[in-house]
Amino acid sequence: MEKTQQIKTILSEKPVNREITVRGWLKSKRDSKGFSFLDVTDGSCLNGLQILADSSLSNYHSDISRLTTGCSIEARGLLLPSPAKGQTVELHAKAINVYGWAPPESYPLQKKHQSFEFLRSIAHLRGRTNSLGAVARVRSRLSWAIHQFFQERGFFQIHTPIITTSDCEGAGEMFTVTSLDLQKLPVAGGAVDYCQDFFGRQASLTVSGQLEAEAYALALGNVYTFGPTFRAENSNTSRHLAEFWMVEPEMAFCDLENDMNIAEELLKFLIRDCMENCAQDIDLFARFVDKNLTAKLLNVVQYDFIRISYSEAISKLEKADMHFTFPVAWGIDLQSEHERYLAEKLFQRPVIVTDYPKGIKPFYMRLNDDGKTVAAMDILFPGIGEIIGGSQREERFELLKNRMEESGITLENYQWYLDLRRYGTVPHAGFGLGFERIIQFVTGMGNIRDVIAFPRTPGSASV
Repeated sequence: MEKTQQIKTILSEKPVNREITVRGWLKSKRDSKGFSFLDVTDGSCLNGLQILADSSLSNYHSDISRLTTGCSIEARGLLLPSPAKGQTVELHAKAINVYGWAPPESYPLQKKHQSFEFLRSIAHLRGRTNSLGAVARVRSRLSWAIHQFFQERGFFQIHTPIITTSDCEGAGEMFTVTSLDLQKLPVAGGAVDYCQDFFGRQASLTVSGQLEAEAYALALGNVYTFGPTFRAENSNTSRHLAEFWMVEPEMAFCDLENDMNIAEELLKFLIRDCMENCAQDIDLFARFVDKNLTAKLLNVVQYDFIRISYSEAISKLEKADMHFTFPVAWGIDLQSEHERYLAEKLFQRPVIVTDYPKGIKPFYMRLNDDGKTVAAMDILFPGIGEIIGGSQREERFELLKNRMEESGITLENYQWYLDLRRYGTVPHAGFGLGFERIIQFVTGMGNIRDVIAFPRTPGSASV
């Protein structure tokens, strides 16, 4: 098969008067007397490449004249300067081969406006649109940048299990994994007998790789895990998914202050990297999705994040000159409306809230000296709300054991986790970054279902 060049490379290098071969999908076709102008994309960048197909080509009347939006082709020809406005080069075809047809009467991505809601119904095709293709490229770049950030700072990547027997968050909203025949479930004592299951006990899809990452942080120093996580939470909102990706660094000999520093540095690094390397895609979102996107991104990278305690945040919310659907009082878990008020209205920049009441946070967070709060932090972004949640972990054996018992956790299932405090315990901390939420912020997309290729939500797992 003849070697081809990506359109992104062709448009960036702009070398002309040479023969090249490209492959891609037809975005549009315009016929003129004796010519067809083909706008072709291969997904490597937002712009397409214009191809001039002369009627003298041997298959012009049999194939090229029949081309419509969505058809896939290969074109070989001479790359020349373009006299047309808005493009620097064009390809004068010497040969065009059609790989696949896309009948216009059934192909759903015709050249017209289509809502994001409609595009979710054809998730297998929506990556071919300008907007969702741009989201995919931004997502890919952010993924690469995450690895670059941690690898350059001496972190080791750990592949933590997708199947687990630990409920890290303690909420119980987990998907059970079983090989049992659901029509003939074994029962013992009035409940399902998971002793007969594949793992000999009840197992679930993970809600977090944090606990396992802690084990390796206490062996290698600084580690991170980056993979899919699952929540069986029946939340049908624009901010929730049942399957999503998490970035979870864990650092030995680290306190809450350093944890916050790394988290802020990571977010600024990712946004700065994306602005530099996905400028064309970001510009698309700034023009058609969120007119204030560029200012929002600059507001993150140019200024320090605000840092306040939970108690200070509650005090400011109580004094706010606005009505909240969820009443404000010390001890509540902050709702999205509270988080967004702090980040959007009050401070108008990212806010780190620290030292939450222990009763609303998981068992593994370090108890503060006041006995009422834990060394936790959440980073709140304008337009998003919570984007990162983290804490210093409880490294003291007895205090951790007490917290687990208070939370109703069966200690027998967590002996390995307690061992990390029995044998060579050290202060350590970490956080979790919701990958889809940083993509939402960078692209300005309003619905989290539009920043993951195949969204899993309550009642929806079609592809």
